[in-house]
Amino acid sequence: MRFVPFTVSAVITIALIVCLDRSWGSLPPLGRLLSPQEGFWQNATSISKDYNEDLQVPGLKGKVEVWLDDRMVPHIFAENTTDAYYVQGYMHARDRLWQMELQSFAAAGRLSEILGAKMIPYDRQQRRNGMLYGAEQALKAMEADSVAGPAINAYSDGINAYINTLTNATLPLEYKLLNYKPEKWTPLNSALLLKMMAADLAGGVNDLVYTNARRLFSKADFDNLYPDFGDSIDPIIPRGTQYPTPTVKATLPVDSILNAAGLALHFKEERPDPDNGSNNWAVAGSKTRAGAPILCNDPHLGLSLPSLWYETQIHTPEMNVYGATLPGAPGVIIGFNDHIAWGVTNAAEDVKDYYLMQFRNGKQQYLFNGTYRDAEMRIEKINVKGAAPYYDTVAYTVWGPVVYDNVFPDTATNHQFLAMRWKALDPSAEIRTFLELNKAHNYNDYLAALKYYACPAQNFAFAAKTGEIALWHNGQFPLRWKDQGKWIMPGSDSSFAWQGYVPQGENPHIYNPARGFVSSANQHPTDSTYPYRYVADFDLFRGKRINEVLAADSQITIQDMMDLQNDNLNPFARAALPLIRKHLPVSLLTADQKNYWQILDKWDLQSGPDSKAATIFNIFWDELQSSVWDDDILVDKTPLQQPWEKTTLLWLLRDSSMKFIDNKHTPEKETLSQIVLGAFTIAVDSAKTLDAQKKLEFGRFRGTNIRHLTRSIIPFSAMNLRTGGGRHIVNATKQLHGPSWKMVVQLSAKTEAYGIYPGGQSGNPGSPYYDNAVQDWVQGKYYLLHVFDLKENDDPAVKFKIHFSKG
Repeated sequence: MRFVPFTVSAVITIALIVCLDRSWGSLPPLGRLLSPQEGFWQNATSISKDYNEDLQVPGLKGKVEVWLDDRMVPHIFAENTTDAYYVQGYMHARDRLWQMELQSFAAAGRLSEILGAKMIPYDRQQRRNGMLYGAEQALKAMEADSVAGPAINAYSDGINAYINTLTNATLPLEYKLLNYKPEKWTPLNSALLLKMMAADLAGGVNDLVYTNARRLFSKADFDNLYPDFGDSIDPIIPRGTQYPTPTVKATLPVDSILNAAGLALHFKEERPDPDNGSNNWAVAGSKTRAGAPILCNDPHLGLSLPSLWYETQIHTPEMNVYGATLPGAPGVIIGFNDHIAWGVTNAAEDVKDYYLMQFRNGKQQYLFNGTYRDAEMRIEKINVKGAAPYYDTVAYTVWGPVVYDNVFPDTATNHQFLAMRWKALDPSAEIRTFLELNKAHNYNDYLAALKYYACPAQNFAFAAKTGEIALWHNGQFPLRWKDQGKWIMPGSDSSFAWQGYVPQGENPHIYNPARGFVSSANQHPTDSTYPYRYVADFDLFRGKRINEVLAADSQITIQDMMDLQNDNLNPFARAALPLIRKHLPVSLLTADQKNYWQILDKWDLQSGPDSKAATIFNIFWDELQSSVWDDDILVDKTPLQQPWEKTTLLWLLRDSSMKFIDNKHTPEKETLSQIVLGAFTIAVDSAKTLDAQKKLEFGRFRGTNIRHLTRSIIPFSAMNLRTGGGRHIVNATKQLHGPSWKMVVQLSAKTEAYGIYPGGQSGNPGSPYYDNAVQDWVQGKYYLLHVFDLKENDDPAVKFKIHFSKG
């Protein structure tokens, strides 16, 4: 009889083992996940953990010490640069491996492998954008480069040295939750991450929506809707600058672009956040209280946990550099050394064009200069977790990949085929620029470093202890005729190709200006007298605000610069409120509406987290934009773009009766006062509801969510943060986007530097260093950036030491 209960127990035990050791839908094997020996418990890290270690690793040439400070920032002391990059790779992998690999998978169009079939459309888009192809081209250039090649390979070796130490117990938590293991890291992974940055910063263009708009509107209306230059600009290179005669010139083709572009285009392009950008500036010592230059930078990007950035100091006989690094790439991207500091903002210029192709035999051959050429057919195999692989065929032309066709993204496209010419797909080794800046001593070194940079184009601000300041609008910019790049072009005619590039030495730049500062905030690089043509959507108000603050002060301090980075004054609202006051018929408002008008009318223009007026203004302006444009811009399924807010405001300021105010779907002709009253009425209705819910304060109405990279694991996110700022504001914080790293560097005899990013050094949600900086970032605080030398090994800020030696 004892055999029966034994048998039953054995069957149940075996069943439980089988059930707990397999995945169920999206759930990982629960037995492994919950195992005290190997499961998620092993990822919990005590605040009192001892990080001191002696490690033997293969491939080192000498000894390396890593000091960890009170925020777990590694300070790498190496006897040679190759070893430094090796250990940087090891430390990146130790703290951020899952993030690094996930982002490289995302760039390559491989998310379906770990997240399942729902990611197939995303992966198809990445493959059709040529991301993997572009990374392969970039890798060829990097491997051939005498500086980038050794760096990227040593860095990869360091990552793999860490991966080889992993066990089931020490795997990062997300691998356990998603039930997979890391692959060997290759330099291609690093190239993919750099291409992901190019897609974020140079992947958005207006060709499709502008082509559609040009068919709906006259040329005069189009130029007002999407102007090259607005009524008000405050460019990076000051107005009135005299530019040399251009040494090259683009020749205009004879044929019409618009006639060649065919029917209305129904492809909807997924574009990055239009506010991907940054602020940077450098102030000469003549304008600072300490008499030393100050350089500041705060890149505005999508916010996530783990953070995009990772702080590091690298000390070798060649350099002593500190700053923000990208997990997945060697060197410091934004930072300073013993001699100089540099920062970057997005140049914003369009370096991507679409060409309408004429194919025959499916996608086998395309017409080009009167004859048919064979397309290169690239078979993209997309592996899918829990399902059969998905295959897509991407045709490559003389221009680049065919991104949109009759099978992607849908079939209702009249068999239109659009090939893409994108600078990011060309061979290049941008990482060389940053590796050279890491060890630069002076302005000439800075100039030499910039020559290696192609895409995504950036505004490189510079300051040196010699007192020099400078800024270059830098990258490889296509040589175009006027309006080239705005519309779809015919792919059958080589005369519509880019005719080379603007010579690098003729890129807009400024050196030691009389005004005592340089700055950029994604605004126009120049005024209209610059001899080369460019196309982009540029901001206006952040740059104007930064310039007015810097121009007004001659005793600038580090604290002043921190205050400017955290500045919440809304210059867009400052320009808009006089127009609103003029055209809002206050006498027609109800008592409730007048109460909310008083809040807005008396607003101090600060978009802080406690401001109710900031919320009212934002709701109101969104309604006003919709009231002016929806009847003209929303047309069936045709993708179009609403004019930018600045365009609307500047147009209304110069012409308060412009024709688009009228709603063409109504019999009456609306006036601006009617539109303003209607928008304000809707805004008040929303404000009353928010007020009743105690959510009218701006930090409650909008706030900021810093989501985990999966976008779905809320406990690993930092949600409902009470932040101020916003679009057009120097503090460019939005709901999911904002200053991803803030740095202020004073280049005095002993460099004094401060910085912060919204996260922590560790990518492990179970670590106290995962999100330890988030609340300080919300409150506008900064951390002192410790730059050690080997004599300071007893500094109280040094908490732990890791000794690396050759194994």
